[in-house]
Amino acid sequence: MGRSHVRRRLLRVALAVFAVLGVTVLGSMAWIGVASSGHVHDPDDAPEAPVVIVLGAKVQDGKPMSFLAGRLDAAAELVHAGKARAVLVSGDANGTSGNEIAAMTEYLVSKGVDRKLIVGDDYGLDTYDTCARAAATFGIRKALIVSQDFHVSRAVALCRHVGIEADGVRGYCDCRFVTVARNTAREWLARPKAIVDMLSSREPKVVSPPDDSIQRVLAD
Repeated sequence: MGRSHVRRRLLRVALAVFAVLGVTVLGSMAWIGVASSGHVHDPDDAPEAPVVIVLGAKVQDGKPMSFLAGRLDAAAELVHAGKARAVLVSGDANGTSGNEIAAMTEYLVSKGVDRKLIVGDDYGLDTYDTCARAAATFGIRKALIVSQDFHVSRAVALCRHVGIEADGVRGYCDCRFVTVARNTAREWLARPKAIVDMLSSREPKVVSPPDDSIQRVLAD
């Protein structure tokens, strides 16, 4: 077998792999787009819901970085506008950058949100886990969920899949262009996994007993 024939064969294999990847990514984007259609809003025009869920992200020196601060600012606005009565901050309490739950809670309190309205989920280790635990552990059936524009559609699709009547709210993003571009590319690659999660309806990585903290906040 000549070298040119081997090169042509490798090229065909590479093109086939790229084609499959492209179809997978585009298909997952279309699926999530349909699932979240009509359910993503800016903070000003968001509907009301009992709970607003804030997805965790990196912290630095115990404080939210720009992505997370933008989400929390939007969540605080929703509470102050009377569009949500409780806040579930969901992330990794043992994250590599620090305790996301503690950082989110203190930031919201600094923005005037009553600490008694805030409930933390230490095991929202990814977006699917946040949604699955919000439904199964915290008994949430209707909620707003806040993240940046490139991510919020996937969050809505996943939460609606697990039985939460969810509407997404775009968090603010005082971010550099390169940061947004990098995270948008990551989001494209994350969407096929989201489809696998929905098709498998897997359990979250950490399964906890039912927690009525949200219901107690809403009952006050």
